[in-house]
Amino acid sequence: MRIAVIGAGGVGGYFGGQLAAAGNDVLFVARGRQLEALRTHGLTVASDERPVTLDTVDATDDIHAIQGADLVLIAVKLGETENIARRIAEAPGSTPPILSLQNGVQKDEVLRAHLPDAEILGGVCYISAAIESPGVIRHNGSLARIVLGSYGGKPSAAAVAMHRALDEAGVEAELSDDIESALWRKFVFLVGLSSVTTVARQPIGVLRAHVPTRQLLADVMTEAVAVAEARGVALPADYVEQQLAFVDTLPEQMSSSMHRDLTHGNPLELPWLGGGVVAMGADAGVPTPAGRALAAVLAPYVAGGATD
Repeated sequence: MRIAVIGAGGVGGYFGGQLAAAGNDVLFVARGRQLEALRTHGLTVASDERPVTLDTVDATDDIHAIQGADLVLIAVKLGETENIARRIAEAPGSTPPILSLQNGVQKDEVLRAHLPDAEILGGVCYISAAIESPGVIRHNGSLARIVLGSYGGKPSAAAVAMHRALDEAGVEAELSDDIESALWRKFVFLVGLSSVTTVARQPIGVLRAHVPTRQLLADVMTEAVAVAEARGVALPADYVEQQLAFVDTLPEQMSSSMHRDLTHGNPLELPWLGGGVVAMGADAGVPTPAGRALAAVLAPYVAGGATD
């Protein structure tokens, strides 16, 4: 497959690297020091499980170069989604199938506002990876999984082809006939993890060990489940309990990318995570007092810069 990967950070760099190493024609759309490193030194995925070294890769800062791709994989921060969608829409030729591996459940709504609905696939990824240095992606642990599918049920030909490419690249991948539910399953956990770790500025081991913060985590996830149900997405009745049990299996020092962004003074994805639940809850008439309070505390940091 010819696959254009927009965003060569942890997610795009890891999965794009695995796909390229397996022989796919992968184009990385990147910028800044990462683009310079890709062009000069290629791409390295530092991983205990699946290391990759590519001496040369195809990299550009021109998003119009995606023309002719069999699939476009989006792996940028959520705040960049609308701009990316507009630029893809301006590219010459027909729009290829789009698979976003970004966080959140509203990302594809943003894409649909500018791109053909039929070309938007649903995707969820599970991985801990980040740029260690320009051109080098550090993959932490062994988890690297993608769930993808088409909205409305049966996976499209593009979804099936991408699943095959991931499988042949050794990436754990699942084709789902209910991708919206899969998105919300990750979203509920992510909203709790990101909001509470960022407000508390502590890793999950500290939060789960204290009754008040453990309960806060449960409250935030419970509100997210209620919003999902109001939007017609059914989750198991004991889903929050399942996620709390999962929390107890995580490494003590695990935190969230939003917590790291706060620490480094970067913009936060809050409007599409915890803030997204609050907004969707307001639209659906579902109260979200815990999430609203956490979003209010984090509001001064959303644009980045301030860390104290």
